[in-house]
Amino acid sequence: MMDGPRRGARAPSRPAGGLGEGTEGVYPPAEDTHLLLAASLKEVAPEDAVLEIGCGSGIISKALRHRARWVVATDVNPAALRRLRREGVEVLRADLFAGIRGRFDLVLFNPPYLPTEEDEVLAGWINFAFDGGKTGRETIGRFLEGLRDRLVPERGRALLVVSSLSGPDEVEEKARSLGLTVEVVARERWFFEELLVVRLSPTPSAGAGGCPGRGFATGRDLREPI
Repeated sequence: MMDGPRRGARAPSRPAGGLGEGTEGVYPPAEDTHLLLAASLKEVAPEDAVLEIGCGSGIISKALRHRARWVVATDVNPAALRRLRREGVEVLRADLFAGIRGRFDLVLFNPPYLPTEEDEVLAGWINFAFDGGKTGRETIGRFLEGLRDRLVPERGRALLVVSSLSGPDEVEEKARSLGLTVEVVARERWFFEELLVVRLSPTPSAGAGGCPGRGFATGRDLREPI
């Protein structure tokens, strides 16, 4: 069980300030970023091909690029990718796994997990970093549905940030129903929520062919260039 404290009120850990002009809606590093970063540094191996989905500021991909065989960072926000590409990280504009072929040893995702009603939707790109739909699990669900096909058989795994605000038990149930094992590898409690990093990997019976490599990520045409 991945149960954490439940809150009746929406109290996000996402920073409320610092998102004005000049940031271009790029999600800045916050508590969840640093928790995933620490877990990623422990998990990554030199032979890994790594995919970071929703890279935001890119600090995780930057930290891993000299620790893994290959790192590619994706986001829907072109501003996030422009910044990261200028710093020498390989980037791809994509919505989750759309347009991505092949398999990875390690997939990382700090998803939008805040339960969000229609009247709480933010203007601009920053909403993609916060808005998890009414349950907080809308994007997480789509990620879980596509994950197993993007992992290298036997050694492929993913690290996913989960919040107590968005139903960790439901996330675990969904993952297991899709043939994924679930293990909590890091957790941190805050005043209003508990943040978890869960390690996901295919169950032993969920094998498939494929191998990692460069040049298989094509991305999705989101009608705006990077």
